[in-house]
Amino acid sequence: MARTLLLEIVTPERIVYTNEVEMVVVPTTEGEIGILPLHAPLVGVLKAGEVRAKFGDTTEWFAVSGGYVQAHEDKVIILADDAVPASQIDVGRAREAAELARQRLAEIGPTGDA
Repeated sequence: MARTLLLEIVTPERIVYTNEVEMVVVPTTEGEIGILPLHAPLVGVLKAGEVRAKFGDTTEWFAVSGGYVQAHEDKVIILADDAVPASQIDVGRAREAAELARQRLAEIGPTGDA
């Protein structure tokens, strides 16, 4: 059996995910980092992006909006500002929100004045 580590994804509101995984890939301000069991201790700043949790042939995806990641040899804790499993993302609603954001940015203009 492959060695595993415990992954916890936590937001201020709730625990989003807790499970044993073989590998975690996180987006940091320094680039993507892959974390395997027995990883050296690490603390990093997350940027908005996707977290991938791999176990065997299964990969679970999560959208995060920033936060911190802490790795130990057998545990990874992601303290995210917000995190959502990819399976729970409403694509239509996300597109509407992106379009609304584009419209608001266009209203503000290049100088930032509304």
